[in-house]
Amino acid sequence: MKAFLLAAGHGSRLEALGRECAKCLVPIGGKPLLALWLEHFRRHGIESVAVNTHHLAHQVEGFAREWHERPEIELFHEPELLGTAGTVLFRRSFFDGEEAFFVIYGDNLTDVDLTAMLAFHRARRSSFTMALFRTPEPEQCGIAVLDQEGRITAFEEKPTAPVSNLANGGIYLIDPQILVDFPFRPGLDFGFDVLPHLVGRMYGWEVDGFLCDIGTPDRLRRAEAQWLRRAQSPQK
Repeated sequence: MKAFLLAAGHGSRLEALGRECAKCLVPIGGKPLLALWLEHFRRHGIESVAVNTHHLAHQVEGFAREWHERPEIELFHEPELLGTAGTVLFRRSFFDGEEAFFVIYGDNLTDVDLTAMLAFHRARRSSFTMALFRTPEPEQCGIAVLDQEGRITAFEEKPTAPVSNLANGGIYLIDPQILVDFPFRPGLDFGFDVLPHLVGRMYGWEVDGFLCDIGTPDRLRRAEAQWLRRAQSPQK
């Protein structure tokens, strides 16, 4: 099993920290976020992970040189950002021969059960499955509507009048064949350019676990505090 961790963003919303530290290396309880992701991938049987780099790429390269455990890391540097979907399409050869693969936004902190998500994906014979969570700020997210089978019947990125609070969790399971429908171009974005065209063909899996965006200083503080409380609790 393989995964693509999207980690090339500038981290500008993190202000001073984002200028000094690659977003995927932001420390959580003293450990880089990327290390937490790799450990989580290992627990769920993911053997190889692609990570795209751009801002402060040398920091991520240094981390990768020191990483001698599973899963293996393959770095892809982007001199110019290709977009969340553009980078996956440009590196599609990484997934050759895979039945399905994960694409994950690297600025999330989570203990989501990826194995359970894969089981749901296979049970639905889905070509594209999106992790979803309930958000108090639907105007700031990609919002989905589900039918009784879990099929996504509507999706809108950052709607002005949200019809649901089920938000895109930034974790996808993708059948490589479905990418044939989307020719590569720089700047191609999942939320605006890909997901709306998959309505009726993709499924939503609601997260049962911790999932938090660490993209701003306030969200990072809250996420880290919740994460450490969960780690200290006998029941997670």
